[in-house]
Order: sequence, then structure tokens, then C-alpha cells
Amino acid sequence: MSASVAGILDRAVAGRRLSPAEGLGLLESHDLAALAEAADALTAQRHPEPYRTYNIDRNVNYTNICTSGCRFCAFSRRPGDPEGYVLACDELDRKIEETIRLGGDQILLQGGLHPDLGLDWYEQLLRGIKRRFPQINVHGFSPPEIDHLARISQLPAEEVLRRLKDAGLGSLPGGGAEILVDRVRRLVSPAKVSAERWLDICRAWHALGGRGSATMMFAHLETPAERIEHLDKLRGLQDRTGGFTAFIPWTFQPGHTPLAHLPKAGALEYLKTLAASRLYLDNFANVQASWVTQGLRIGQLALRFGANDMGSLMIEENVVAAAGTRFRTTEEALRRAITQAGYAPKRRDVFYTVRG
Repeated sequence: MSASVAGILDRAVAGRRLSPAEGLGLLESHDLAALAEAADALTAQRHPEPYRTYNIDRNVNYTNICTSGCRFCAFSRRPGDPEGYVLACDELDRKIEETIRLGGDQILLQGGLHPDLGLDWYEQLLRGIKRRFPQINVHGFSPPEIDHLARISQLPAEEVLRRLKDAGLGSLPGGGAEILVDRVRRLVSPAKVSAERWLDICRAWHALGGRGSATMMFAHLETPAERIEHLDKLRGLQDRTGGFTAFIPWTFQPGHTPLAHLPKAGALEYLKTLAASRLYLDNFANVQASWVTQGLRIGQLALRFGANDMGSLMIEENVVAAAGTRFRTTEEALRRAITQAGYAPKRRDVFYTVRG
């Protein structure tokens, strides 16, 4: 390990804020063990408790019809495609009932940019869920979906968010961030919101008192410097609002996508970026592992690379699976993985309140 990288790690563990140049130095380092040691030490400072957390929820894709045409997506279908769908109300109820039976208290409700579903449809959907299942938190609708609703409704995003919140939206997932650099967005998701618009929608949600997650899908067409630019923008917004509950990074899954020619990033790249993220995002309390893209063993290892949370049991997941990555687990196996990593497993809700 070079003296400069050692100094960066020492400063991060001592609580000094890293510059973009220092963050890039970590991503360009090859000393994985040193990165892990520093990220683990910083996580222990933030989370000295003897447990690590997980959640039980379900990813419900209410539609796969989408006009975005993102090049990294194997799940969506264009309007008019015979494989396109909008989930029926009774099927949604069945999924929520099963989630509750398995101990879940939340659904992650996301879909595509559907050209024919207006704001009233979403409000009715939320009100119906809250009326039938008041105990369920709806973690729903990524910033690109909010932007799409604002455009087709000809309303400010702030008004769309307020109406959805009034109808029962509990928290905002950080999907659609990919890499918050417009050069990259023009290559992978040119029809989606700009980086600044994504941040603006999160800022507006936080101003309403809402909380939500932040994400990064990496290892496709971005540079290491652009990964750090993404982290820097998240850190800056978190300084101003404090509205992000957690950061969740995962690697791009190329199978069956228009970018299938790109190599699939492995555990080394994932763990290095995870550790650098923990060290750079000094104002994020929680960093989540991505066993869904890396497998349970690497997810377990992530608990020593800066993650303090194993993510969700994820009773259902369709988008990553459509790209050919199909890791599955049980609550028993998830708890065992946390125990084997040296911690007591604790179930939590979306706001990171421990439930048992």
C-alpha cells in the first residue's frame, strides 16, 4: 500500500472528510485488505452495537411497461408489447398478504414510465393499499417515476410528491440514480431524468419530511472518477437535508440487456467500491450490502467492508432476475450469514428502527 493511500485511510477513520481526489485514490488502490480494515473500523465507530440488520419486504413491479428504453434493463417492455402488464388489484393484494405472513412490513413498489397511468391512478392505488393493509409501509416510486408523473400531469414534482404522500406513500426508494453524471446517463438512460433533476426530486421529498434511500448502479460505462462524483453529489445533498436513510451500491448485471457485451463486475470491484463508499459518505448512517447481485457469501463479507445492513430478504425480485442473476435466500439463511460474520441478526424497518 502506498503512503498516500495509507494517509487517506487514516484520515477517513479519524473522521476527516475525504476530497474527491482522495476518494478516487481509494478506488484506484489495489490494497483490498487495507480498504476493508479502514471501512470496517469506521463502521464499528458508527455502529458499535453487537448486531447487524436486515429487512423483510417484497419488490412489487406494478407494471413493466416503460417508455424509458434504458440500455441496462432487461425487464421493461415497450407500450403495446404483448408481454407488457399492469398488475391487477387482487394480485397485488395476494402479494402483500403473503409478505405479511412471512413477517414483512413493507413493499417496494416500482414500475416503468407508463404513458397512460395518471396521478389519480397512483393515488387510488396507494389509498387502496393503506385501507386494506394499514400496517404496510409503501416504499415506492423512484425519482424518474415521480418526474414522469409530473410531466404527464403537468404539475410540479413537489405537488406530485405531496399528493402521493397524502395518499399513503411512506418512503422514496433511490432507484433510477444509476450514475449521477449526465455524460453516463446519456449513454445508458438517455430518456430518463438528468442527475440534477434526480437530486431535486429527492430534495423536494426531504423538504416534505419524507425519507428515502440513495443508490448507485456501477461497473458499466462510467469511470472511477464518475463514481466518486456520484458519491459527492449524494453527500452534498445529505449535508443539506439529512433525508437519506441509507446508501445501497450494486454492480450492473449485463445479461440479456443491450449492454450484454460488457464484462460483469465481480466481487473484487464490488467490495472495493463498497468500502470506498463507506469511507467517502461520512454523513450516511447506513450502508447496505447487495447479496441479490453478489450472492449471500459476498453479502456476508460486505459486513466487513463497510456495510452494516444485509438489505432485504426480498421475497420477490424481478429486475435483476431478468438480467440472469437469480440469488435467493431464506430468513434463516440470512440470519445465519450475519451470525457467522460475528454479529447478532436483528430485523428492522425501512427507517432502520430495530423490530426484533
